[in-house]
Amino acid sequence: MQQIKKAAVLGSGVMGSGIAAHLANIGIPTLLLDIAPRELTDAEKAKGLTLEDKAVRNRISEGNRQKLLKQKPAPLTSKKNIALVEAGNFEDDMERLKDVDWIIEVVVENLAIKKQVFEKVDQYRKPGSIVSSNTSGISVEAMSEGRSEDFQKHFLGTHFFNPPRYLKLLEVIPTKNTSSEVLSFMKQFGEDVLGKGVVEAKDTPNFIANRIGTYGLLVTVQEMLKGGYSVGEVDSITGPLIGRPKSATFRTLDVVGLDTFIHVANNVYDQVDGKEKEVFEVPGFMKVMQEKGWLGSKSGQGFFLKKGKEILELNPESLEYGPRKKLKTASTELSKQEKGTSGKLKALVYSEDRAGQLLWNILSPALLYSAQLLGEIADDVTAIDKAMKWGFGWEMGPFETWDAIGVEKSVQKMEDAGEEVPAWVKDMLEKGFGTFYKEEEGKQYFYHNGEYRLIEENPKAINLKQLKKQKGVIKKNTGASLIDLSDGVALLEFHSQSNAIGLDIIQMINFAVDEVEKNYKGLVIGNQGKNFCVGANLGMILMEAQDDNIYELDMVVRQFQNAMMKIKYSVKPVVAAPFGMTLGGGSEVCLPAAHIQASSETYMGLVEVGVGLIPGGSGNKELYIKHLESMPNGVEFDLQKVANKVFESIAMAKVSTSGEEARDNNFLNLADGISVNGDHLLYDAKQAVIALHKKGYKPPVRKKVPVVGETGYATLLLGAQAMLYSGYISEHDLKIAKMLAYVIAGGKVPYGTEVDEQYLLDLEREAFLSLVAEPKSQQRMQHMLLKGKPLRN
Repeated sequence: MQQIKKAAVLGSGVMGSGIAAHLANIGIPTLLLDIAPRELTDAEKAKGLTLEDKAVRNRISEGNRQKLLKQKPAPLTSKKNIALVEAGNFEDDMERLKDVDWIIEVVVENLAIKKQVFEKVDQYRKPGSIVSSNTSGISVEAMSEGRSEDFQKHFLGTHFFNPPRYLKLLEVIPTKNTSSEVLSFMKQFGEDVLGKGVVEAKDTPNFIANRIGTYGLLVTVQEMLKGGYSVGEVDSITGPLIGRPKSATFRTLDVVGLDTFIHVANNVYDQVDGKEKEVFEVPGFMKVMQEKGWLGSKSGQGFFLKKGKEILELNPESLEYGPRKKLKTASTELSKQEKGTSGKLKALVYSEDRAGQLLWNILSPALLYSAQLLGEIADDVTAIDKAMKWGFGWEMGPFETWDAIGVEKSVQKMEDAGEEVPAWVKDMLEKGFGTFYKEEEGKQYFYHNGEYRLIEENPKAINLKQLKKQKGVIKKNTGASLIDLSDGVALLEFHSQSNAIGLDIIQMINFAVDEVEKNYKGLVIGNQGKNFCVGANLGMILMEAQDDNIYELDMVVRQFQNAMMKIKYSVKPVVAAPFGMTLGGGSEVCLPAAHIQASSETYMGLVEVGVGLIPGGSGNKELYIKHLESMPNGVEFDLQKVANKVFESIAMAKVSTSGEEARDNNFLNLADGISVNGDHLLYDAKQAVIALHKKGYKPPVRKKVPVVGETGYATLLLGAQAMLYSGYISEHDLKIAKMLAYVIAGGKVPYGTEVDEQYLLDLEREAFLSLVAEPKSQQRMQHMLLKGKPLRN
């Protein structure tokens, strides 16, 4: 039975150390090896070190290990995970490979060097251990030539995308000798443990995503030059408008690095011929950019250059920078009226204006190229589509895009322009199959060799859209729906604008808990929006405050608090499943739940101070109680330190950078769970409900809460006053800090007094309403709504 308990990464550069960090994030101890230096640095000489000292011999890998703590975005989900990464070198530590279950090679992209490394690995590895290469395009088959039979059976390509923590795609590339058990184990391990979207690719140049992605980017550059478009114009219509990331085309190249991109392009250029080779020839001006060192973000300039607050774009002909332009045409304006990416694309690609022509001329070759490569780079259309969505952040893969613009209509347009459409696509249309995908009775099918085949989904990947089509909803309103997740578990899904909490969601929380208490084992609160919940409906709060409807707001806040208490004391377990932004009211919904099952990428915090308020829906009280409950039983602790920590967390609007950090910040406790694969989050949350039900779940018993009172309030304020005198915070910041300190201290009571929860809720609500009425807080709310960033006033 294959297991991976320990790993080794060979090569400690950005990619190697990033993979080691990802393994550490999921709890796998990892040995990170690199070459031993041949020369001493001046600092090492000054310390009297020699080339034989371990600190010198491990300098390269240890240096790259330490960089993991400073890199942005952070490769580690918690800084303490660094303890699971151990630095070593190729000369002293190769024999330690006998203790590991998975060896990942991430050395320089050179076949001869890789083969040398694998020769050594073959000497030291234990039989049955998996060996893989993270190559982005060198033949995996060629690397394993001459190796032992056991090595070849356990060898394959595992191509991570950079940065490994954040990008979902993992391309798995078997050789003809890879055992089928090893392949299926790695696919499952990749999905369930590494949290990746796994796609099986063929051993061809650049595999799937980089092959098609690079082709698409180069076609776009060539079209820009041919049609006289500017860099900024291209980016303005190749981003979110067509379901691609905000970084669009050239900003993406700046982020990736021009040198990396040219290397990947050359890799295909050297291995193909004919028309394809022409496309992969990097345009001259990009080669000049590389010579000048204009590589993008890492060198400070590339296709874009930031001057002060202005972002300038490069003119590819003169190689000078000028103001950034945007492409505005009738079709771009028309597409903005359309709902969904499919509608937007249709409005654009069949238009004859400049935007329409550009998009057609870059999309059409990419669709044809994807169709030509089917069978060569991947077995079916789903693998290609998934690779582009997970590796490049496209909302729709090439074949889904083709369906969106209409296969028949676009093929006609391609043929009218003299393009050669692959025979299998024409054959598909002739046989009466009009789309690459179809849906029937809530199930999805894809076209393959003259028939539609069912898309096999991992049962852990619950798709709410499909589920609602299959089973309908129990009840819904504008803000939320209650859905039957099956097996006796219900799910409350938010679907308001940005999933912001208003009265409609509060009503559905009350209905959901009542319904679940009568008819279900428990409730999951979760959704599949962009973010779990960005907080309460700030626009509504501001409107009521400006109209002086404090009585109305008081009623809303009471209802919100009561709904949170209902979640907390429900007789059936409620499990919150946060992911992405889980801010303010979003955190307040999670804190009282019986269990939190967070995604690994959960950014959680009570951030109300940023808009001139404090949490009003029980957040202060619940975070304080969560901190108290994390204290060991029977051990005396300093209550003031707990109050200080909660005060600091809310006053500084601290937001976790991961689920793991949310646990470090006490938003999650040790019993709460973290799902590495976001697609499995709702499944994991459902299993948590079932487990709590099986254990005979009982709601918590209402207890009084010890507070620090008047003396603690004075202590909490000391720091804030010092910050005011140093000029770090404004008078209004101090006013907010005073209110927050008063609530957390539990008001004017003696230190150590035990108060009930309702008393703390009343304090919280009164402070919230008092701040809402403040003109300076209203200015902060308005600024956030208009500009999307906090105002310091």
